[in-house]
Amino acid sequence: MADLDLDALRRWLVAHVDGLPDGPVAVEELSGGRSNVTLAVTVGDREVVVRMPPPTAFLPTANDVGREHRFYTAMEGTAVPTPRVLGWCPDPDVVGAPFYVMERLHGIVPHDAAALEGLDAAGGRALSAHLVDVLVDLHAVDPAAVGLADAGRPDGYLERQVARWTDQWHRAKQRDDPTLDELARVLGPAIPPSPPGTVVHGDYRLGNVMVDAPTRTRIVGVLDWEMATLGDPLADVGYTLLYWGTRDRPPIHPSQACADRPGFLTEDELVERYAARSGRTVDHVTFYVVLAAFKLTVIGAGNLARARRAGLPDSDQPPSFPLAEWALDRWHRR
Repeated sequence: MADLDLDALRRWLVAHVDGLPDGPVAVEELSGGRSNVTLAVTVGDREVVVRMPPPTAFLPTANDVGREHRFYTAMEGTAVPTPRVLGWCPDPDVVGAPFYVMERLHGIVPHDAAALEGLDAAGGRALSAHLVDVLVDLHAVDPAAVGLADAGRPDGYLERQVARWTDQWHRAKQRDDPTLDELARVLGPAIPPSPPGTVVHGDYRLGNVMVDAPTRTRIVGVLDWEMATLGDPLADVGYTLLYWGTRDRPPIHPSQACADRPGFLTEDELVERYAARSGRTVDHVTFYVVLAAFKLTVIGAGNLARARRAGLPDSDQPPSFPLAEWALDRWHRR
């Protein structure tokens, strides 16, 4: 974000964020890339967080920070811990893209197992249990009561997901792949009945929450609401499980390894706790895990296709999809 107009950002923040003093401005990039960019901004002696699309990726229909802002705002006053929203700038002319402002939380985001080094078994169990409990609280939020009644279409959510990612696979693939082709074939006829729709985070995992620094057993913020919508709550459960440990599944993200630490709930214990606390039936949880794996694999295949179109070097060997192979094996063992 070297090209960010800091003076324009400072002027907007001072004018629109209550209690923000005028003074020198400093910016630290906390995360970035193709996803929305998170900036820690200090104005005078006050810290805030600014979230915006990367300028190179901003399109009216992509990197929708307005949607993120809406979900963060809706969660205020609920049992779901999130940073408090402080401001919203829909005008892209201020700094080159729309952005919103929220309070800066201080804690630890467990992007990898090193973030939890030294946490004992009791702490691991407490943190993993709280991760489940916060998800249950999220799914208990009444969308209409928090202004989200029109934020998605819960009916037919799974059907649309399967159709969308199957279509994306057919568009992205270089050649037929027997594993992904079979996943696309088996998922559609196996769609289970969905429970009543809820808010769905869409990317709920340990790498997208902040935990308290002193004990590392409590979630103080659920972050990254880019994929949030209304839909089938068990889709979040399946997605969380996909990132749960490294011992019996391919690597996806370093945060997976957190669930390998002592005391963490096993996958079965996580599902049982969610079922007991939410009252939802989890008989078809494997479908949701496999759908999440299919989706992530298709996204990866799409990235390969875009790289080819951009003229980047390509291998003569057909791509392999170990996550899809794992998912298909799990499907057949269900």
